[in-house]
Parts: sequence; structure tokens; C-alpha cells
Amino acid sequence: MTPYELFVGLRYTRAKRSNNFISFISAVSMLGMALGIAVLITVVSVMNGFQKEVRDRILGVLAHIQISGADGALKDWQQVARLAAANPAVRGTAPYVIAQGLLGNERVVRGAVIRGILPEQESQVADFANFMRGGSLEALRADGFAIVLGAELARALGVGVGDKVLLIAPQGQITPAGVIPRLKQFTVAGLFEAGHFEFDSGLALVHMADAQKLFRLGDDVSGVRLKIADMMQAPRVARELAATMTRDAFVADWSRLNAGWFRAVEIEKRMMFIILSLIVAVAAFNIVSTLVMVVTEKRADIAILRTLGATPASVMGIFVIQGALIGVFGTVLGVAGGVALAANVDVVVPFIERSFGVQFLAKDIYFISELPSEVRSGDIVYIAGISLLLSFVATLYPSWRASRINPAQALRYE
Repeated sequence: MTPYELFVGLRYTRAKRSNNFISFISAVSMLGMALGIAVLITVVSVMNGFQKEVRDRILGVLAHIQISGADGALKDWQQVARLAAANPAVRGTAPYVIAQGLLGNERVVRGAVIRGILPEQESQVADFANFMRGGSLEALRADGFAIVLGAELARALGVGVGDKVLLIAPQGQITPAGVIPRLKQFTVAGLFEAGHFEFDSGLALVHMADAQKLFRLGDDVSGVRLKIADMMQAPRVARELAATMTRDAFVADWSRLNAGWFRAVEIEKRMMFIILSLIVAVAAFNIVSTLVMVVTEKRADIAILRTLGATPASVMGIFVIQGALIGVFGTVLGVAGGVALAANVDVVVPFIERSFGVQFLAKDIYFISELPSEVRSGDIVYIAGISLLLSFVATLYPSWRASRINPAQALRYE
């Protein structure tokens, strides 16, 4: 494409039109594309932020890699921890006991996941120290029968730090009178709030020694949890560790332990991208109607250019440039607006909630209560590239029709 086509195309774009309706359609096409791109960038950024926020909160309570016993009990966990720590990617190890139980206080009973931990090692794999809202994780001591509750669970039970709760273990005790449930009174030593409703409302922490006694595990544990340097390398590290473990140990990384949830979020993100891309496509193909009307208006100009020696390819290039400029301006406006909105979602959404008295994310329904956002440059480049491609494709047919205009017929009635 020569500077000649570029000059004429830019001149046509800037020129004042005799038909104001064409200018209006051009502006609508540009603004429609900008709006579609801004919405697409914002939604994709929110999906990215949602995925990252929930993943970080899940891994703040769980672990990057989990080694568990094939039958629910892992023997000689110290040896397993040493083998795992030998891998250079592993940054911390911690044993755990996991079981189901009932927590009661007066007339209130709630089911909960009971996790036995060693407080001095738990900080190597989890972030409970950052989640504590009362008490301390170090208050969990062997034979102390203290318990740390999720904030929502404590609220449901109506207890606070220093109160007593009754823990009922599912393993019953057989007596001549029948099976009697195993009961033990615990003192609430702390409250945590991870920002993940599932954990805040259903997880309780006790010392590992107390859990081993209550659930009759002896010296065994349920497994060992690991933290690695780069969470995205967890599948590879898990495969390496599995090769060094015995057949009695089962190794799983966080992406497998939460595979259903992460797969659902990824599918939802892709579907939202496809659906919102259709908005951009509709706006881009509005350029077709704009250029068709421009070509109709400029038939005489096209004929004069042809008689002066312009080739059909040159005429086509002029209108391709004119339509592409609409796409470029719309894309630039959309990217700027989308990035600005996505980067300030944490300000815009609370303002809307306060103004209209609504709450978009309820804690008891969704995993999180605040709308996060993470703007990724790769997504912006991808969205902008698709928009420019669609706008370019939309210019081809009207430009081709312009190049096919017969100068003699176009000038006959001029």
C-alpha cells in the first residue's frame, strides 16, 4: 500500500460529510466497538482476579502438594517428610490428621472438618498466622485439648475465645449397653478468618496429638502437606515425589485436589470470552454498513480517481484504510476504558453497592465477598488483536465493491 492510498484514506476519514447520518453511524460503530472491548477486558480481568483470589485463599488453608496414606493412615510420616524435603523445590512440610466431627455448644450442633496439626510446622505450609482474628495458633498444645475455629463456625455455635465446645467423634466406643459416641470437651483458643466461606464455616484446628488420641490413630497421621517455591510447578513436583514414595503413599497436587472447581472456572471464563466477543464482532461489522454508505456517497469521487489513473487495488486500499481507522480508534478507546475500569473495580463496585443498596457477592453463597480484578497484558493484546482483525475483515467487502465501480456509469448522472 503506497502513501497515496494512505493519504486519501486519511483525508476521507477527516472530511466533513454531506450526509450527517453516515457520520452518526461511524461514531456508533466506533463507540460500540469500544464498549464491547471495555466490557470484555473488564469481565476477563474479573474472572482472572476471582480465580487468583480463590486459589490463593484455598492454598492459604490447604497446601500445594498433599501426601496421604492409601488407606487413610500414613505410617512413618517422618520418613515421608524427609524424602519430600530432599526435593529442592519443597520449602516446607507439615503432618496432619483429618477427620469429620460434630461440635456442640448448649443446644447448637454443627458438623465440621477436624484437622490435627503441629503449630510449629503448620506455618511452613499454610498462612493461618495471617488469618487469625483472635487468640493464637501456638495455644494448641499436646494434651491441652484446645481448638481453633473458623469465624463463621464460631458465630454459628455462639462461642468465642475461652469458651468450651464439645467435640463428638464418629468412632464410637463399644460397651455392654451399646455403642457410645466418643466425646471430649475443648477450649476455644483462637478464631481464624481465611475469607473462604467453606473453611470459615466448617474447619476446626486441634493439636495433632489430641486428634490422634481422639480418632484412635496411634502414631499414624492422615498425611503430610508440602509447600513448594512455585505453585504452578506443583504437578511436576508431585510426579517427581510420587516416584520416590512407597505404594502406600498417594501424592496429589492442588490442581488435582480441586480439579472440578478450577476446571469449572476455566470453562466459564472461556464461554464468557466467546459470548462477549460476539458484542465486539457485531460492532465491528457495523463498519460494513458505514463503508457501504460512504462508497455510495463517494461514487463520483471514485470515478474521478479511476479516470485519473487510480487502479482498483488503490481504490480498495483507500476504503480499507478508512474502515480500519474506525476499528483502530474504537479499539484504542475500548482498551483504555477497559483497563481503567478493570483496574478500579474495587472502587466502582462498592460505590454501586452503596448507591443502590445491593450486594453482588454474598459471603454465604460465593467463595469471596469482594470483586477482585487482575489485568493481564496477554489478555489485552489478544482482545485488541481480535478486534483489529474483525474490523479489517469488515472492510473487505465494501472496499471491493468500491473498486468495482464503473467510472462511466458513476459519472453519467453527475
